[in-house]
Amino acid sequence: MKRKICALMLALGLTAAVTGQAAAAAFTDVPSGAWYAEAVAAVSDGGIMNGTTTTTFSPDGQVTRGMVAAVLWRMAGSPAPKGGSSFADVEAWYFYADAVAWAEENGIAAGRSDGSFGGGDIVTREQLAVFLYRYSQYAGEELANGVLDIYSDVDSVHAWAREGMAHAVGAGLITGRDNGELDPGGPATRAQLAVILQRLMTPAVG
Repeated sequence: MKRKICALMLALGLTAAVTGQAAAAAFTDVPSGAWYAEAVAAVSDGGIMNGTTTTTFSPDGQVTRGMVAAVLWRMAGSPAPKGGSSFADVEAWYFYADAVAWAEENGIAAGRSDGSFGGGDIVTREQLAVFLYRYSQYAGEELANGVLDIYSDVDSVHAWAREGMAHAVGAGLITGRDNGELDPGGPATRAQLAVILQRLMTPAVG
């Protein structure tokens, strides 16, 4: 499984290197010099993240749980799930339905206490870190153990997210804010997600 996913990431990385500038230019709201422009090009070329329209990416748009499940599923090669998910609030026609079913089967996504998935809920930075941690476990990747104590708001990281956040920080997937905070409860943006996904692809390219 790990070898198959790494091969896919390598192919996506090489494709992005060749056509990245063209892809970034296709989005009118992604300036060529933006800190996330290269990442947007990589994930859009690789079919991991789509634009919100044919000409816009909406880099400041917030990320939802359904969106995270969908991009990780695409990173894994869009494998067919064994069946539908157990979540009553995930209709079969939702764009993330197969992704959620796959994520549930492989322990990447879990539902809320009421048995729903909440695909439209905004994802916080610590929730995203947990998704990334579980995905790395699924992919058979080496798990990192970053130091969280260097961040002034380390006590704001929930206990259930500490392991995931430590991995995300240690692997360089999530970094602190300019003010020295992790901001675990802050929302993740589409630009940030694109950069994280590009970083997730980087080890296979090296």
